[in-house]
Formats: sequence, C-alpha cells, structure tokens
Amino acid sequence: SCKQTETGSVLNRLREIVGASTNWSDHQQAMAERGSLSSMLAKSQGDLPPKGMKDSYLEVHLPLGSEPQLREKYLTFHNTVRFGRILEDLDSLAVLISYSHTFNTALKRSPLSIVTALVDKIDMRHHVIYPDCDVKFTGHVTWVGKTSIEAKMHMSQYRDGAYAPVLDATFVMVARDPENKRAAFVNPLRPDGPEEEKLFQEGEANKLRRVELSTASLLKVAPTDEERKIVHSLFLNTLDTKTVSFRSRVLPPNSVWMEDAKLKGLEICHPQERNIFNRIFGGFLMRKAYELGWANACAFGGCRPRLVAVDDILFQKPVEIGSLLLLSSQVCYTEGNYIQVRVHSEVFDPLTRQHKTTNVFHYTFVSDRDVPNIIPKTYGESMLYLDGKRHFNQTVGH
Repeated sequence: SCKQTETGSVLNRLREIVGASTNWSDHQQAMAERGSLSSMLAKSQGDLPPKGMKDSYLEVHLPLGSEPQLREKYLTFHNTVRFGRILEDLDSLAVLISYSHTFNTALKRSPLSIVTALVDKIDMRHHVIYPDCDVKFTGHVTWVGKTSIEAKMHMSQYRDGAYAPVLDATFVMVARDPENKRAAFVNPLRPDGPEEEKLFQEGEANKLRRVELSTASLLKVAPTDEERKIVHSLFLNTLDTKTVSFRSRVLPPNSVWMEDAKLKGLEICHPQERNIFNRIFGGFLMRKAYELGWANACAFGGCRPRLVAVDDILFQKPVEIGSLLLLSSQVCYTEGNYIQVRVHSEVFDPLTRQHKTTNVFHYTFVSDRDVPNIIPKTYGESMLYLDGKRHFNQTVGH
C-alpha cells in the first residue's frame, strides 16, 4: 500500500494530523487546544503496538518537469535547483514519515509533536539537480529508540526514461508531548527480513557513533596526539623567521587567515516561517544556513562550489517566532579543492539581550579549482580547524 502524494500536500496532511490551521490567529487557538491531547499519550513504549518499516513507507512527487509553474520557487538565478528548498522538503517528509510510523487509527489527531533533532547525514550521489525533470522522494523509518525515530530518505530524478539517484538522507526525529515540553514514547519497530534487520543495525550503529562523537568532542576532550602535531606545525609555519618570536605571525603563501573567511547573516523570524507547532520550521533554518554557508564557500573559493555532503546538523533548541536569528559561517578547513564550512546559528532576544545557540551546521563543498589553505591564529580557531577536519574526513572518507 504505497502511499503516494505530492510535496504540496505533505504540509496539508501534517496540519490535519496535529489539527493546525493555516491562518495565524486560528492557529494559535488550535495550538492552545492541543494541550488537552496529553491524556492520549502512552505511559510506556510497551503500551504501543510494534510497527514494521513498510508502515511508514512514503513516496512523494515533486513534478518540476510536468508542472513548470512549480519551478519558480525551486530555481536559482543560474537555472539550477535551490538545494535549500530540497532541505525544506526533506524535513517535512521526515516528519510525515514519523507520523505514519506512530499513526493510531482510533485517534483522529496525533497527540505527538514530532520535531527534527538531527540531520545525521546527507550524501550527494549526483551533483546536478535538473530544474526541468520530475523528482521523487521515498523514505521510511529505519530505527527507533524509546522516544526517537531515524528516517532514511532517497531523492531521485527522472532522466532518460528512468529515475536516477540524487541523494540519500538520514534524519533523526524526536517525539514530544502535545505542547512540545517533554519527550513522549513512540511505537517500537519490528524489522522484517535480513534487509530490514541490516538497516536497523545501521541505525543502532549511527546512534552509538553519535554518542561517541559527542563524548570525544573538542569542547570536552583534548585533541589526539596526531591532531596536536597538526596544530603545532600550522603554528610553526606562521612564525616570522626574521624575528623568531611567538608574537609575530606571518601568513604563508596561498593561504587565508581563518578570521578573514567569515560571513554573517540575520533573519527576523516571521509567522510565515512557522512550523505546525508555532516554532520556526527546521527546514527554513536549514535553508538559510545552507545559503549562507554556500555564499561563504563561493566567496572563499572564487567560484560556484558544489555540495558534497551535509553532516551532523544538531537542533539544540527550538526557535520561537519573533526571534532575531543570527547566523555566522566560517570556512574552517580546506584540502585540495574541498571547502569545509561550519554555520553557527543563535537566537538573540533583543529585550533580555541573551544569546542562545540553536544549531550548528556542517557542509562540505567542492570547487572546480584548488582553494587557498585556511590558517588558524588562535587556539580556539585551531580547535575549529580540527573539528572541521574531523567532519571532512568522516564525509570524504580518508
């Protein structure tokens, strides 16, 4: 029973599931009423029936080829497809897949608030997305924890009479209570057959890898021996041989200081960008961060870079409507013609003057020519450099 739909109807289906309205004032009222759904939440995971991977399988079409009027929203100035828009579609699809997994036929509405916790990985299989060919997204749940769901999605495009792969994406979603205040249980997943078993084991391995990475984070643990040597040799390369002092630093040839490879942006979070829970839609944040990161890589490499991978987008806090969203991107590592960019997003409340980090994004771009080396000056920048190198190695697989 393959559930097919078009991208436009995905949001409408999500609104039905949570009882949200498209109109801002009605919407606030509908959200206030959601609190009453709390009594429908399961007390434990054992109270929920297990589901199979097929239960959440979805196929969504984006008819860029057959419906030219759709294209405008998806096009860049160079007549290529805006990858930021694809990120928005993947985010909505991951939410709908998660709702399909937790669907309860007896209830008209879902008491769960499902939000994006993490974009584990997006791997590009094909660098070009054509603006005039139909797109197909497919996906389903591949692993669940007690309150979290991993959804894997594939995007393909119709070329020369067949669908060819464009990208693979893995998102981790978390279920919360109706008011999005605390975690809520999700249905267990029962893999069926060796292929599904393998996907489930991969999901388990992904979870362990994330735990390992966060415990080995450079914010908590000193760099490895090898990494310390890298930092020291970067430092030695910038010493001025004439003065032989720790203070005076010289930029090596074909290099750029890290502090000169930044780009900042600001977004005012209007109601239009809200998700069905009155927070700012994760896909919108991903699109804005991607566009800023791309612009930074473009300015740094002096050409139009192509995306290789998106890695580890962590959503730490929801972004409220009315917030000022400050985005800052930094080229933090380069190798050959690759550019690793980190985008940090924080919310600034102008009244309390408080800053809170909401997300960190990691992007790997490739340029059509070699790019300058990036050189850290301070210890903090050296840690960003090593963190960028770790992400790069994980993505490009050294």
